[in-house]
Amino acid sequence: MTPRDSPGPARLAFLHFRIGALNEMQYRANFFIQMVNSMIALGTALVAIALVYGHTDDLGGWTQPELLAVMGVHILVGGLVRTFVQPNMNRLMEDVAQGTLDYALTRPADSQLLVSVREISIWQLTDVIVGTVVVVWSVVTVSGRVGIYATLGFVVAITCGAIIIYSIWLIATTSAFKVVRIDNLVQLLNGIYEAGRWPVTVYPGWLRGTLTFVIPLAFAVTVPAEVISNRIGVIEIGWALLVTVVFVTVARLVWLWGIKNYTGASA
Repeated sequence: MTPRDSPGPARLAFLHFRIGALNEMQYRANFFIQMVNSMIALGTALVAIALVYGHTDDLGGWTQPELLAVMGVHILVGGLVRTFVQPNMNRLMEDVAQGTLDYALTRPADSQLLVSVREISIWQLTDVIVGTVVVVWSVVTVSGRVGIYATLGFVVAITCGAIIIYSIWLIATTSAFKVVRIDNLVQLLNGIYEAGRWPVTVYPGWLRGTLTFVIPLAFAVTVPAEVISNRIGVIEIGWALLVTVVFVTVARLVWLWGIKNYTGASA
């Protein structure tokens, strides 16, 4: 196949999604296992929130329904990451360690796109569904309805959040080109993401700044929750778009640096 004959980015992503979904459908029992895991995680989070609001009426200016929105966004974005991002980054680390990344780099398609769509863990979408239900529930509890403008803003913000988290994963995973043994990388990234379970505004100033500008969980989780709860407006969404562009650009530059320094299986 020549570069001219290669499928476009959207078609390439769809083809890999379809193949991955078909492979996952062979193990349908995993759906029920994942659903149980999602319900346990949701129950644990609800208990934690209930304990907090058993002693106070608000947490850093956040009411209980608004905090439920943060939790829902955290579950939703985490589900997207575990469905589309983490499986591909895990495979990328394995390819670098085993020297088999050459097969992806030599194909007639953009290498970053290819390594980002090869794997999918479709049953993790249960977290996306659960997170969406929690967000809708929290908003209906606050205002009784979901406004069209808040919904559109939320879709933009949640898309930005997912792209930002993907960019962070790609930047961190690309370090495998120089530091092969990064066994704890997944645990580290997942641990950092857990900090997004609570609004960044409740953290001390230094940590709030870190989670806003260095590892921008604020834009990935807190901002979408604030948008759907009508706590912020267009200006903050604009900042989220700007941060997304910055991290996508940095991730691209880091990826190009990585493949330039990749020595391959023959090194």
